[in-house]
Amino acid sequence: MSDDTPKKRPRGRPKSSASELPGAPIQALDRGINLLITLAKEDQVSLSDLALSVGMPPSTAHRMLGTLEKHGFVELDAASQHWSIGVEAFRVGNSYLRRTNLVDSARPFMRYLTEQTGETANLAIADQGDVVFVSQVESHNPIRAFFRSGTRGFMHTSGIGKALLATFRRAEVEKILQKKGCPEFTEKSITSPTALFADLAQIKQRGWALDDEERYSGMRCVAAPIYNAFSEAIAGVSVSGPTVRFPDDAIAEIAPMVKKAAQEITESIGGVAPASDPGGAAD
Repeated sequence: MSDDTPKKRPRGRPKSSASELPGAPIQALDRGINLLITLAKEDQVSLSDLALSVGMPPSTAHRMLGTLEKHGFVELDAASQHWSIGVEAFRVGNSYLRRTNLVDSARPFMRYLTEQTGETANLAIADQGDVVFVSQVESHNPIRAFFRSGTRGFMHTSGIGKALLATFRRAEVEKILQKKGCPEFTEKSITSPTALFADLAQIKQRGWALDDEERYSGMRCVAAPIYNAFSEAIAGVSVSGPTVRFPDDAIAEIAPMVKKAAQEITESIGGVAPASDPGGAAD
């Protein structure tokens, strides 16, 4: 006689499959990346050959390629029906190359700045309206500025942020201000677009920016922009430290050092500083 008594359901969450465990690869994404890696080794390849190389059915490979094509990571030659790497894959890969080249190239110049000034040297980029710190050489002084790599901040209260904003077109700066605003952090923070554009005009003229306790009370920072091969400002280098070690006469000495370091980093990555900026934020 069969036992029709319902079995009790185990309490708790059901066991996860291997693919659902933390850290487990997402199969579709894993296979798509494998397609890209394999395709990158060939100039052009047919669907059947590519599917054979990665060990998946041609129909599956075709669906994945269609998604990658939609985002520009692969391209299909309509005449030959051969697939190749797309421009978006180049752009994404090249961004890593630019970043690593920049950080590595800037390091010796940042160390030299720290040795000469006794203060912390920083390297940062602009991203989505923020300034993002990507590298730092710390001072040995007990009181010093510290920004962990990946730290984000408002551009209008940052030395590097303002150095970069001064190279942007006015419409681009206005767009950032509409998104981020001009919040006040200290009594010296610039909190109006009018005051900010006036400051950016001075920065553009002299080639370096000053954060005069605008983000943190008692801290000052001098910064200058770094340019790529198209004379576009892609990063900035700065020296920062306590105001007591950054009086006006010290800034007058440090600013040319920072500006020179920015120029040397620019040249080390194959960049070119613009002879003049016809379309900066001050215009």
